[in-house]
Amino acid sequence: MKAVLQRVSRASVAVREKEVGSINAGFVVFLGIAREDTAGDSDWMLDQIVKLRVFADDQQKMNRSISDVHGGILLISQFTLFADTAKGRRPSFFGAASPETARPVFDAFVQKAKAVGVPVATGAFGEHMEVSLTNDGPVTILLDSRAVQKKHHI
Repeated sequence: MKAVLQRVSRASVAVREKEVGSINAGFVVFLGIAREDTAGDSDWMLDQIVKLRVFADDQQKMNRSISDVHGGILLISQFTLFADTAKGRRPSFFGAASPETARPVFDAFVQKAKAVGVPVATGAFGEHMEVSLTNDGPVTILLDSRAVQKKHHI
């Protein structure tokens, strides 16, 4: 599982020119689901997102989590995070889970995120979306559950 997190002051997502989700301060999370992802990948990713300390404390140091600042998460399914550009000019998305496999994993991730008490908005799975955001900082973080497992031999 891969994610690109962007700390934002506000963000929204539209499908066919109609807004389907929005947040104020928090994270926009572009979430890519791999063919081999398990519930463990999902749990690790959510824990990282919720506990990552990249919001300013009273001394303006990145020392608070999204929960600490009562921020929201705008979750966007993003299979293109698994683009393989090693050969040619047209990316391969072989590493991404199929829509039939990814959708229940994404939906479960949304429910788990809501269960930890963070306000969650989403785009529309499998739809062409227009995401608007104001990156705060800018702060952009890349997370990869498989890279961590390899590094720590999990």
